Amino acid sequence: MTTLEIMADPSSASRTDFVSADAADLASHMNHCASSRSRFFALHSALQSAHSLVCPRIVTVAALVAMCLVLLAI
Repeated sequence: MTTLEIMADPSSASRTDFVSADAADLASHMNHCASSRSRFFALHSALQSAHSLVCPRIVTVAALVAMCLVLLAI
């Protein structure tokens, strides 16, 4: 079955969408792989690690400060 026949067949519309979605996912993956080989990869990895350590604590500290302010206001 040629590409034109697949596109003309209404029952195969989901197959063509599936293929185009796969192509888009593959392109996204290839872009991600290419960017991971940049010269700033080590810096980017370090920043991601720091972000994963700091983010939960920022929310906790903000919640503690808010609770202290509420208690002081009472």
